[in-house]
Amino acid sequence: MVATDLQRTQDLDRVSDQPDQADQPVTRLRGPRGLGLSGKLLLLTIPLVMIAAVLLYVPAIANFWVNRLNDRVAAANTAALVLDAAPLGMVPDSLSRQILKSINARAVAIKMGQQRRLLASDNLPSAIGHDIDLRDMTAWEAITGSFQMMLETGNRAIRIVGPGVGNAQFIEIVTDELPLRQAMYRFSRNVVVVALIIAALTAGLVYLALHYLFVRPMRRLTASLIGFHENPESSARIIVPSQRSDEIGVAERELSDMQRDLMSMLNQKSRLAALGLAVSKINHDLRNLLASAQLLSDQLASVPDPRVQRFAPKLVRSLERAIAFCQSTLSYGRAQEAAPDRRIMLIEPVVMEVRETAGLANEASIAWVAAIERGLTIDADPDQLFRVLLNLVRNAAQALESHSSGGGGDGGVRQIRITGKREGAVAILEVSDTGPGVPQKTREHLFEAFQTSGRPGGSGLGLAIAAELVRAHGGDIHLVEGTLGATFRIVIPDRPVELLSIRNERARA
Repeated sequence: MVATDLQRTQDLDRVSDQPDQADQPVTRLRGPRGLGLSGKLLLLTIPLVMIAAVLLYVPAIANFWVNRLNDRVAAANTAALVLDAAPLGMVPDSLSRQILKSINARAVAIKMGQQRRLLASDNLPSAIGHDIDLRDMTAWEAITGSFQMMLETGNRAIRIVGPGVGNAQFIEIVTDELPLRQAMYRFSRNVVVVALIIAALTAGLVYLALHYLFVRPMRRLTASLIGFHENPESSARIIVPSQRSDEIGVAERELSDMQRDLMSMLNQKSRLAALGLAVSKINHDLRNLLASAQLLSDQLASVPDPRVQRFAPKLVRSLERAIAFCQSTLSYGRAQEAAPDRRIMLIEPVVMEVRETAGLANEASIAWVAAIERGLTIDADPDQLFRVLLNLVRNAAQALESHSSGGGGDGGVRQIRITGKREGAVAILEVSDTGPGVPQKTREHLFEAFQTSGRPGGSGLGLAIAAELVRAHGGDIHLVEGTLGATFRIVIPDRPVELLSIRNERARA
């Protein structure tokens, strides 16, 4: 066994000398590849603003076209009043041409009753390109008509029909479409320039607003994640949450809590690794010392003194347990405990052995009460049940001693009580004391390694080992609330009857 432990120690030393993968340099990107959130946001904002400008341009150009046509009709109505007011319609040709030139028209006609009158004309075209009736034009007709005129080429003559004034039912104007198309081009160019300016200003304002509200906090979160990955054990890499109440504020607070929990877990794992390495180094020498003590205890068995004969078997048994514990010092945290070798056994002998091993048999300052049902049996591993009860009893004794020595004693009875009973196929054990109890802050992680209650000399492993052994039996251990001091309840169910019968048949065979 000595050679085995020495080999185990050498293996651990070789493993500890090998470089850890976490210490190897890692090539990481310091920033996003390609466009970041800011660039993507800018590229997304500009086209959206341009789309909004286009959607506004369509009705704007249609309205501009209709207004220009109405202006022509209004000017033609004014000219018609002048021409119609002349006596017997005698208007000089030079004056008619001037009037038509002022309203950019080739001819003006009105309809009164059943009669259509041509009030003035100059250089009439041979054909009319198309008619535009403003009296019952819809919005869709205005949009399609305006774009149709803009997409056409040449200088065709168009006839515009609009409402008349006075007794006239309507008025007709013949004009060229080229000047109107050129005016629409100028208006479109102005709209595009204004839309570009508005898009640039809007995109800049939206970019700045979203950059400060969202992009910068996201960059801060990203930088914290990268920094924490590089050195997760440094508290300086933990993000400091802001006072925001939105989703980003929640993400910052959750990230900060997660980083703190991870840092705590990593520190605990580091302590566990260091503890495992230190224990493995002293395991060889400690087992040699215990083996020497076992040899001396074997010699004591031949001493005829009755007192020696009485305590020698217990000393040998204790040394055997110590050697077995030493042999499995690395079991916790590196491998699972051995599967329990369960059998039907009486509980009272184990409880008495726990009392003697804990040094409470002759302890007058701490009262010992064992309320075990007569003949109570349990289906468990004797050694593992002994370890569970011993850890709980030692914790209770330390709590009573620290409570008394710390000046917290109130003069009451210092007592450790073990009770046992059976409920059907379940054995229930309770270990309680009259000490100060378990602090509230340690109850959430009570059965985790290195979670001590702050007592001097406590390692924080007793309850963790006890919980692991009890759960290996398919049982449960928990702290009973609302009791004086601390009370731990152990519940271990019996194995199924089929398994017990097979084990009994094998034992008989």
